[in-house]
Amino acid sequence: MWVLVIGSSAILQRDDGGLAVLKELGCRVQAHDLWDDLDEPAFLEDPPAAILVEALDQFDAGRAALMRIRAVAALAEVPCLVAVSVGQAQRLDGNDGFDDFVLVPYVPAELYMRIRRAEWRRSEFAGKERIKIGPMCLDLAGHEVTVDGRVIDLTHQEFALLKFLSQNRGRVFSREQLLNRVWGVNYYGGSRTVDIHVRRLRMKLGPVADPIETVRGVGYKMKAP
Repeated sequence: MWVLVIGSSAILQRDDGGLAVLKELGCRVQAHDLWDDLDEPAFLEDPPAAILVEALDQFDAGRAALMRIRAVAALAEVPCLVAVSVGQAQRLDGNDGFDDFVLVPYVPAELYMRIRRAEWRRSEFAGKERIKIGPMCLDLAGHEVTVDGRVIDLTHQEFALLKFLSQNRGRVFSREQLLNRVWGVNYYGGSRTVDIHVRRLRMKLGPVADPIETVRGVGYKMKAP
């Protein structure tokens, strides 16, 4: 696992800074100044597993760095953590865009755990028994959906629709196709049934349902990774 660490030159050189702590933890690291150009071609081929912005007492500078990070295509979806001093913790806001935060001075085990947790939340994979899309995980064998570990109560057909779309990401299906493939050819309900179930999924799943897209005039799809 490699981590991109962003901060002022003085902070980056500290013996107890993120760069030094992550090296001791066995991570591959690369440092950039808060105002460096981040649009490196190498990031396209080998993006970092996570980004640590060492804002400390300069929270506004950290927020500005995050905006620059998200403007770089190769880094736009990389989980990003901000390191702040205790005095700046009260300024943290869920709308700032960071995946998580960590207080300094660092506790190495906590820093590593928070990085891995942020990486896990954004990771995606599909297997025979599990499908993970961001913080949402479908347990196909257990017929269960969780978001950040919290079980979401879905009906049988809501789960079936979510499962089908998740197993066919990037493909658009008409309402009639979804009725046939999810409800079965013997189902006599109208196409509005699909709209109702999609709406219920969005209500129950909240923001994690964003990958379910409505394709105007066609139907629905689960956005490709």
